[in-house]
Amino acid sequence: MRLFTLLTTLFITAAATAVAPVDYEIQVETIHTGFDKKTCWVQARAGTIPGETPTVVLTTQKLLLSGSDIFYALNEFRTDDLGKTWTGPTEHKNLGRIPYGDGGTSVVCDFTPKWHANTGKLLGTGHTAMYDKNNKLIHTNRARTTAYAVYNPDARTWSTWRNMEMPDEPYFFNVGAGCTQRVDLPNGDILLPVYCKPKDAKQYSAMVLRCRFDGETLTYVEHGTMHTIPVERGFPEPSLARYKGRYYLTLRNDIAGYVTSGDDGLHFDEAKKWTFDDGEELGSYNTQQHWVTHPDGLFLVYTRKGANNDHVFRHRAPLFIAQVDPEKLQVIRATERILVAERGARLGNFAVTKVSDKETWVTVTEWMQPVGCEKYGSDNAIYAAKIRWK
Repeated sequence: MRLFTLLTTLFITAAATAVAPVDYEIQVETIHTGFDKKTCWVQARAGTIPGETPTVVLTTQKLLLSGSDIFYALNEFRTDDLGKTWTGPTEHKNLGRIPYGDGGTSVVCDFTPKWHANTGKLLGTGHTAMYDKNNKLIHTNRARTTAYAVYNPDARTWSTWRNMEMPDEPYFFNVGAGCTQRVDLPNGDILLPVYCKPKDAKQYSAMVLRCRFDGETLTYVEHGTMHTIPVERGFPEPSLARYKGRYYLTLRNDIAGYVTSGDDGLHFDEAKKWTFDDGEELGSYNTQQHWVTHPDGLFLVYTRKGANNDHVFRHRAPLFIAQVDPEKLQVIRATERILVAERGARLGNFAVTKVSDKETWVTVTEWMQPVGCEKYGSDNAIYAAKIRWK
């Protein structure tokens, strides 16, 4: 009876939205565990190098628990057998801190690797964080930049991180691609979502840059429409997807997540709050969402309120996945599933990589702040949630 009810619900939902459900199974595997109660691994994001057996390279970095967003050098985990075995963590010092300002330092963070087919390179993008001489994050009027690096799979090394040059415009004073999800075009151009703001501004604006990459240097070409709202910090951490010829942009805001779409990947309609298909707000707020695409369906991965998770910081766990109605820009409630279960720690910083036509992975760490979240069972696990399409 329960199975019949579920299938009936799915049928009614599909009929009402004209969206056919896409079937898949989820297998969650643990890449690494261990918690020293002083630091924790965060920002676990993977990129896939295609091949007969694809190689998956996952980057992550240590966070100092006694501060706010105090990051250190990027490290790498790597698998050449689809996750049966992993090597790492391997620290990359050239993706570590460099001198900045008066005795301070700067580091690349919020980094996301993705394969660039036209050059045959794994290109990672993110942005910079700056710290003063007391190792405190500089919040006020920081001239943040979009950072990137390129992977050498044979040497298993990354190039030294560089900053992408931007036009001398006030709104690019603070600009970065931290935690964003890009789309590469067939001609090799890159549609890279960023968020930016002028000096002294409070709200971020989200936009998509069209860039070119020659295998070594990432170059700005143009940007599309700017989107913001006068609510808290505006729109940081946008993520982009392409599905059946249309482009979809999801946007973080302190109060609620937003979504919009457009025809060319640069220009988008006015953003609206994420809702379920019954009109109720999704309940995702002050954290990122990312896309999963399949030839027959568009999916959103997100966290939200209302899941018996009031004990989790900003309700950032569990990690959910659900199919999206691409016309109405709504999450189809009946398709919602838990992708990674919560154990007290937040899971809101994650990434998506297509490993093959049969598998898409979502990688994430248990972020061990605030202190004490381990009492629910978390131990800074790094997960690969494997979505296996049927």
